[in-house]
Amino acid sequence: MATSDPKGAGLVARWTRQGSASRRLLLAVAIYLATSLVFAAVAGADRLSEHTAYNHYALLADAWLHHRQDLAHGPPPYAMNNDFAEYQGKTYISFPPFPAVLMVPFVKLAGSPENFRDGQFVIWLAGIAPAVLLLVLEKLRRTGRSPRTEVENVALCLLFAFGTVYFFTAVEGTVWFAAMVVATAASALYALCALDAEHPLLAGSMIGVAYLSRPPVVWISLLFALEALRVSTVGGLPVEGSPYAGVRQTLARLDFRALGRRYALFAAPILVAIAVMMWMNWTRYHRANPFWSDHEFLTVAWRTRIAKWGLVGYHYLGKNLGVALTSLPWLPPKDAAGTFGSRLKINEHGLALWFTTPLYFWLLWPKRFDGQPDRRWLYLVVALSAALPATMDLLYQNTGWRQFGYRFSNDYSILLFILLAIGARPMRTLFAAAAAWSIAWNSFGAATFDKARFDRFYFRDGSQTVVYQPD
Repeated sequence: MATSDPKGAGLVARWTRQGSASRRLLLAVAIYLATSLVFAAVAGADRLSEHTAYNHYALLADAWLHHRQDLAHGPPPYAMNNDFAEYQGKTYISFPPFPAVLMVPFVKLAGSPENFRDGQFVIWLAGIAPAVLLLVLEKLRRTGRSPRTEVENVALCLLFAFGTVYFFTAVEGTVWFAAMVVATAASALYALCALDAEHPLLAGSMIGVAYLSRPPVVWISLLFALEALRVSTVGGLPVEGSPYAGVRQTLARLDFRALGRRYALFAAPILVAIAVMMWMNWTRYHRANPFWSDHEFLTVAWRTRIAKWGLVGYHYLGKNLGVALTSLPWLPPKDAAGTFGSRLKINEHGLALWFTTPLYFWLLWPKRFDGQPDRRWLYLVVALSAALPATMDLLYQNTGWRQFGYRFSNDYSILLFILLAIGARPMRTLFAAAAAWSIAWNSFGAATFDKARFDRFYFRDGSQTVVYQPD
């Protein structure tokens, strides 16, 4: 005869109690498991059972294990010489190194880069960002700066995982996307630590990790800088009066010692990360500039444009804006028989950000913040923090080609979902329709992009000069 288990029931009740830290952690773990399983299923058996063709990070990890920074035998044939740096007869991995750091022990256990399943490794990392995002959104709810319910926060995390270009990024596993998966996880952890400037050293460490994975992400440091200013001001920042009067009041009430301590703890790991890049650049190329990139030595067709216009500049802004904001799928014209010559086509420069994720339209009109200066302040701070890396990406020499959607948005998408939470617009019928559209398109991208049997859906121009449907 079955007996009740009040002790076990009590333990479950304590762990799942509303508002408890354990409940938040359980929900985060559940999101990690659910998203990871979906990512793995969509990625398919090949991605899980074989190394990718562009396993640059595994190659870098293997080079370190052999006490060198260059690839002893040059690029492997399967990588088709795609995105390697050549300098003075040596071949280097030009991408920032942190993802390779994570792979070192596994490459050593596998015995070689070819025996290490780098794509599968990245997929198991990909569930971290949506899981940590749940902790971030719950922190905002707990501190009264987001009116979203627990259910709404879970929904936002799942929409981030499956309704943005993070979905197709997560299942790719190759070098370009691996960096984004790692940097996005670091961004989420950073946001968790940076809110209220609660953990300066950890926040700075996550910025260091992001910088060593995706350098533009370093610009979201503004969030911590301004949050530290707020919490270091006795009585909080002024909410009334002119901007000039506000600055005067802030300076009068600012605890400079507390602010300096927070900034010092935050900056220390970032300076370590910068020192690592300086050391790597010096030992490989005799250049100690931490802001210089060895992408200048890439053996790619568009190396000439990098030499002419640089890696970052106004020259690239128009084209990048066109892709990020106006690139759409198209149907080819009818052939002589009156039928469509082929199916839907998507330019591999990628689809516009609003097309793949129309949820971002809700960022343009948040609910009024009357009587809620803390929410108004945080919305502005997060928006500015997202705008900085977005601007840097728009000035970069590459649109993101090849991609399903505008993948560089991963650099700041965590902050955009924080804004969706703070903005507090109702998640009703129109929002649900936009969410369904987002999930449908990004699921299509995750399932079809870079898979040979679905190449018919994609228009590829190796010169990268064709952005829109040819006439």
